Amino acid sequence: MEIVVCDVVIVGSGLAGLRAATAAAAVSENLEICVVTKVAGPRSHSISAEGGMAAVIYPEKTGDSPQLHAYDTVKGGDFLVDQDAALLLAEEAPREVFFLEKIGVPWTKEPDGSIALRKFGGMSRPRTVFAKDKTGFYVMSALYRYAKGIPNIKFYEEHLVSKIVVKHGRFHGVVALDMRRGEVRFFKAPAGVIAAGGGGRMFRITTMGYLNTGEVLGFALREGTPLKDMEFVQWHPTALVPSGILISEAARAEGAYLVNRLGERFMKRYAPEQMELAPRDIVSRAIAMECKAGRGFIWKGELCYVGLDIRHLDPSRVKERLPLLLEVAKTYAGIDPFQELIPVAPAVHYFMGGIHTDLYGRVLDAYGNWVKGLWAAGEAASVSVHGANRLGSNSLSECAVWGRIAGEEAAKYALENRNGAVEEYIRSIAEEEERRIFYVLGRRETGGVPAAHVKSALQNAMMRGAGIFREAGSTAEAISELIKLMSMFRNINVNDTSRIYNMELREVVELDGMLQAAYALLLSAYFRTESRGAHYRLDYPKRDDKHWLRHTLVYKYGDSFIAAYQPVKIERWPPEARQY
Repeated sequence: MEIVVCDVVIVGSGLAGLRAATAAAAVSENLEICVVTKVAGPRSHSISAEGGMAAVIYPEKTGDSPQLHAYDTVKGGDFLVDQDAALLLAEEAPREVFFLEKIGVPWTKEPDGSIALRKFGGMSRPRTVFAKDKTGFYVMSALYRYAKGIPNIKFYEEHLVSKIVVKHGRFHGVVALDMRRGEVRFFKAPAGVIAAGGGGRMFRITTMGYLNTGEVLGFALREGTPLKDMEFVQWHPTALVPSGILISEAARAEGAYLVNRLGERFMKRYAPEQMELAPRDIVSRAIAMECKAGRGFIWKGELCYVGLDIRHLDPSRVKERLPLLLEVAKTYAGIDPFQELIPVAPAVHYFMGGIHTDLYGRVLDAYGNWVKGLWAAGEAASVSVHGANRLGSNSLSECAVWGRIAGEEAAKYALENRNGAVEEYIRSIAEEEERRIFYVLGRRETGGVPAAHVKSALQNAMMRGAGIFREAGSTAEAISELIKLMSMFRNINVNDTSRIYNMELREVVELDGMLQAAYALLLSAYFRTESRGAHYRLDYPKRDDKHWLRHTLVYKYGDSFIAAYQPVKIERWPPEARQY
């Protein structure tokens, strides 16, 4: 096994990972920063972000303020947001907007040269900066190019992390499979940042790419780190039917309507003031309710959807600000949006929950102690800034802000804890992981099943037990199904015995972590007997602040999963009725 020595190792190369790398490199040019990512080039899922990035950049012009941004975030998250995190996001986001502009992000501008702003769902002021409706593409292109130009950042692309090495409460590095060479490497580092994104591919219907399997969440769980608030999974209201490709909230920010098959702007029934710009959990449930009431369109007799109408908008403005929408609608639905409704339906879009961290991204164990040397940032982390529901365009802000914070803090820690020789017991852990990975290649169990079969069953179980609407019976059935799948996983066979680009082996490694994280998600959803934000229980349809104004923590003790809770940090804004 090759041992790669780094000062800071970063898992993931999306916006949070790249921002962590650039921030760490800026602390000292003498630090060796390793970015370990399972994708090639700037292809992490951040590139798919379309709508924009929330930040209060012109408070005098818009009547906005960081406090108002934080309040909107707290209310949007149905008051499960830790309010110190919301304030930190709002205060630091403008700095990141201007940093990204400095390195080459072409924010869309007004005629006077100022950065243009959109008003996104749940926000009381226009504060979303954007680059047409391809914001993620422009941000990732600029940030990747910038990072590649920094000498002390080294990329290890197409490396699939299979283990986070934590021993005696301290981080020691990660083990990863080099898909290009079929070799296992141990990245030894005193400091690490987990920025591996979410796990939408645990579900059948999602806007997330095929790489978003969420296995690293499961690997963190296995090392004794709790996953926090995993029951809160955001469904984006407008995914293109039938492909599931995201149709950005930017369309509704520019004035697009949602209509049912009767031609009604049905959001007046659910959010009479904000209408289509209500938070995403409310809009997604509204679409589902229209379908339940028989007022939706039906695609090929099986999938219910509604229409997104841009026919009343100025075509020149749409072409200028929503070019990707026009391209996607034509290519993947075969329609002209200026003449026809765009068929849309909700799809899994974002995990509000993730690896348990403190306000500054430090990863915590089940006892609330810092796992020394380890941080998490972006969608993989839960600093509790989104609570029960994320507001649109807050995600890019989160990734940039906590990516920078985690990168800077990890670099400072690494300077004080420079690498020494690899301890024998740490080497043995890495070597055991190498044997475990390659054991799978030679395994031939009687009655063994392919990974694809287990993954498909997992996705179906998650749709039944953790969908837009939930109730105890269906979630309990999904938990039982997952227990069977975990047992079945031990008998998975891999038919491809090669080591180079073995995609079947990759699927097994991913599935290993997916099952763990999915179980934590279902357990969290089963125990939370209330409805809050994206978690809607048909059997408990009301929010219950008396019993459930608290975060869910799920951790492993041996082979058992344990659920625990901690209070929400309420500093300025007590819970109130959430009306839009």
